[in-house]
Amino acid sequence: MTVESPGTGTRSPAEPADTRQVIRPYGDTTGDGMVQMSFTLPVPAGKRADAAALQLAAKMGLDPASVVHAKPMGPDFTFFIVYGKVGHLVDYASIPVPEERAYPLLTSQEVNQAIRRALNRRLVVVGACIGTDAHTVGIDAILNVKGFAGEKGLEYYREIQVVNMGAQVTVPELVERAKAEDADAVLVSQVVTQRNAHLHNTKQMAAAFHAEYPTAVAGGMGRPLLVVGGPRFDTVAEGDLGVDRIFGKGTTPAEVASYLVHALLPGENRPGGPPDDQEDES
Repeated sequence: MTVESPGTGTRSPAEPADTRQVIRPYGDTTGDGMVQMSFTLPVPAGKRADAAALQLAAKMGLDPASVVHAKPMGPDFTFFIVYGKVGHLVDYASIPVPEERAYPLLTSQEVNQAIRRALNRRLVVVGACIGTDAHTVGIDAILNVKGFAGEKGLEYYREIQVVNMGAQVTVPELVERAKAEDADAVLVSQVVTQRNAHLHNTKQMAAAFHAEYPTAVAGGMGRPLLVVGGPRFDTVAEGDLGVDRIFGKGTTPAEVASYLVHALLPGENRPGGPPDDQEDES
């Protein structure tokens, strides 16, 4: 594209349009660059500790910064909340749009009909929190009837048999129970993240299942489908851990149920295949 220069009659290339979408953090007013962050330092609370927190904030690019909250965590640690301004910008337009879900979100009726059509039996799911993790809120949100975010858990699905082993389950116990139940899928929730315990536990679990089913082709083909979920898995991929699927924070039971249908059932038996003459009320 060219434009005509005024008074010259000549034409020159036009300046390319600025396609950037530059954004910056919002605190008190739009675009003021203010952010809030929290951290703990291994020092006793006091003015010297506050100075250390501000020095760290400055090195992280907050200028000016202020300590808005400092609380002792025992005699040798202090928890801080720091508020400050950053000069960093983000070109939002350059960020790729995340991939869409690779499978449709199904209703409980569609899930039940697909399982009945394909398996002619109930789909077996074994779930647990492994290692020292005693936080069952994640696995219960997916499995228990009460569910999460207004959705009922997998126990509500008529064609899914749920075995919830609860918290602090060892990997050998999980493998043994999955084999005894002839599980189609194993769901593991990991909330505890100190020293990346969630990653170590998941790798150990995956390795144990791969060793127990050495001739398996893939998840659902010779061994149970391995599914893990938790709030801190956003920095790793399935291949890094040896599992078939990772779900992050905010995952609902319907998403998990829909994935199980997508991953475990032949395509012709998923919703959209031949109609099922038997109505499902759930």
